[in-house]
Amino acid sequence: MNEQLLFNVVDLAGTFAFAISGATAARRCQLDLFGILAIAYITACGGGIARDVMIGAIPPAGLSDWRYLLTAVIAALFTIAAYPWVERLTYPVRLFDAMGLGLFAVYGAHKALLFGHNAEVAVLLGMVTAIGGGMARDVLLTRVSIVLQKEIYALAALAGAAMTVIGERLGWPPVWATWLPILLCFSLRFLSLHRHWNLPRFGRDPDA
Repeated sequence: MNEQLLFNVVDLAGTFAFAISGATAARRCQLDLFGILAIAYITACGGGIARDVMIGAIPPAGLSDWRYLLTAVIAALFTIAAYPWVERLTYPVRLFDAMGLGLFAVYGAHKALLFGHNAEVAVLLGMVTAIGGGMARDVLLTRVSIVLQKEIYALAALAGAAMTVIGERLGWPPVWATWLPILLCFSLRFLSLHRHWNLPRFGRDPDA
């Protein structure tokens, strides 16, 4: 598998995983068919569209490439059809969220480097790609985003994007520079769920 095909597979796999995450969350909120499809698409493509606008990849791939819309629709319809099975998974929304997080953090960082941006921009846009769609989903479903309240989420995406940039700059083989960061990001996110790892939180000021 050549490098470009590998990253295309990673990108579409992330789209599928995030679309399932969005469709499951929308189904839980009892949205209609259009609502589920819309939330699935926004969750899957929102971060990538924001990234492409920032790096000058116009029009964004999420809008111009039919494969992203088709992948999101297939994932949403699969979720609707197999919803009882999906719900039986442990933390179903967060499981697919963790998968998409690692896949998108890596692809986002890679695409920023491909368009000639420096390491700092690539790491930050890898994180934006990974968390942007989930934040848009949570806003539309009127709930506080996981990114802003607890658990290791954005930090896991940042770590995966950073390892991608380091691997590409050091000339790691494409498979290593792709799958090791994905594994790192997914592991950090998944372990934070099971072991209840959180960044510091601060209680309300009693005098407020």
